[in-house]
Amino acid sequence: MAHPKRKISKTRRDKRRTHYKAEAPQLATCPTTGEVHQYHRAYWVDGNMYYKGQIVIEATGE
Repeated sequence: MAHPKRKISKTRRDKRRTHYKAEAPQLATCPTTGEVHQYHRAYWVDGNMYYKGQIVIEATGE
């Protein structure tokens, strides 16, 4: 099994990890409901599920 010949310093390790960072998700505003949501995601408003401004799942009248 392979083993490193030298210990990797904390600085070198952290330099490599600088590219792994969380990004803020892009948000869109629905033209139909005015709700703010993530792009390419369905979202709930008043019991109805919307996607691309259209009702996908309608609330039941129970």
